[in-house]
Amino acid sequence: MTLPGLLPELEVVRKDFPILERLLAGDVPLVYLDSANTSQKPQVVIDAMVDHLERHNANIARAMHQLGAESTEAFEGARDKVATFIGAPERDEVIFTKNASEALNLVANTLAWQGSGRSVPATRSSSPRWSTTPTSCRGSC
Repeated sequence: MTLPGLLPELEVVRKDFPILERLLAGDVPLVYLDSANTSQKPQVVIDAMVDHLERHNANIARAMHQLGAESTEAFEGARDKVATFIGAPERDEVIFTKNASEALNLVANTLAWQGSGRSVPATRSSSPRWSTTPTSCRGSC
C-alpha cells in the first residue's frame, strides 16, 4: 500500500509489525491508531517475549535459581542498553514503567514529595488516571 504524502519507508516499517499485514473487511489494510491503549509490537519484540516466556520466565531480582538469574541479567542488560542509548549518566537513572500514565504519575508524585515547586504540565484529557496523583499535585506539582 502506497499513500501519497506519507513516509517512503512506511512499508518497510509496516513489515516489522506482523499484525499490520492483516486485511480488514473489504480488504482494507489495518491501520492501528489506538497506541495510547495498546501498542502493537514488531516481530523482534514478539520473538524476545516468546524466548523469555519459553526459556527464562521468572521474577527478576527475587528468584534464587538459574531462571531468576537469567531473567535478572536480561533485565539489567536492557537497562544498560537503554542508559547508553539515551546518554544517561548512570544506569540507575533508567526506570521502567508499564505505561506513560504510570511514568507521569511517578514523576509528579516524586516532585510533590520532594516539595520541589516544579510543575508537570498536563491536561485533563491527557490521562484518565491523572486523578491517581495527590490532590496537591493535580495540574501542577
